[in-house]
Amino acid sequence: MRARIDISEVEVGTKIRAKYLRALENEEWDLLPGPVYVRSFLKTYGDFLGLDSRLLVDEFKRRYERPSEHEVRAMATTARERDRRSSPSPGRLAGALLTPRTVIVLALVVIVAALYVIGTQNGKNPSGAGSAIAPATNNEGSGHHHHGSGASTRTDTATNTVTTHTATTPPIATVASLKLVPTARVWICVENQAGKPLMSAGDYDVGQTLPTFHAKQLLVTLGNAGVTMTANGKPVTPTEQAGQSAIGLRITPTHVKPLTPAPTCA
Repeated sequence: MRARIDISEVEVGTKIRAKYLRALENEEWDLLPGPVYVRSFLKTYGDFLGLDSRLLVDEFKRRYERPSEHEVRAMATTARERDRRSSPSPGRLAGALLTPRTVIVLALVVIVAALYVIGTQNGKNPSGAGSAIAPATNNEGSGHHHHGSGASTRTDTATNTVTTHTATTPPIATVASLKLVPTARVWICVENQAGKPLMSAGDYDVGQTLPTFHAKQLLVTLGNAGVTMTANGKPVTPTEQAGQSAIGLRITPTHVKPLTPAPTCA
C-alpha cells in the first residue's frame, strides 16, 4: 500500500494467486496449502517488495511452525552424541583411576592396615601364646598375702604369679555448696568460715532467686524453716529448735550440723 502497488500487479509479478497474497497479509495460514508453500510465498513476496525475505521466513518458522520429525531426531541425536562425549566410558574411567600413583597409594594403605592389625594382636597378648599368666587360686597354703593401705597383693608360689588388687578411694570434697529457695517470707544470712557475709542479710520472699554459695564452711542463719535447702547436692530439712529465735547450721563439705546459738551476721 505504501508503494502504491495493486494486489493484481503483485499477482502477476510473483505468480502467486491474489487470495494467497491476502492470506499472507492477514496471517491466515489455514487458507494456504501448507508450511512449505507458506515459506516459498513469503520469500517470493518479500523479495518482490524489497524486504528481507529470510527474516520473514525465520519469524514464521519460530512463531507458527513446529520442528519436523526429521529435525527432532537430528536434535536428539546431537544431544546424545554430546552427552556421550562428555561422559567418560568405563574403560577410560578405570584407566584414569588406575594410575601408578594410585596403585602405590593403595599398596601403602594395605600395608599400614596389616601392620595395625598385627600390632593390635600383639598388644592383646604381649608375652606370646605360651606365656599366659595363670589365675591365682584360693589355696591358702600355696601362697602369701600382703596387705597395705588401699591395696592387697597375693603371691602364688606354685605358679610364681602375683595378683594385685587396688582399692579405689573416692575423692574427698573440699568445698561445701548451698542452694536456698524461699517457700515463704524468711530472714536469711549466709557467712563463710571466717564470718564474712556472702549475701545481704534480710527478708526474702517466695520467688526470689538466690545464688548458689560455695566455701570451705558455710554458716547459715534462718528466721524460720520457710526454705527449700540443698547442701552438697543433697536435700536438707531445716528444723526449728525450742528456745531459739533462729535456725543455725554449719555446712562442711561432708556434714550439716546445727549451730547453737545461731550466727546473726552482725
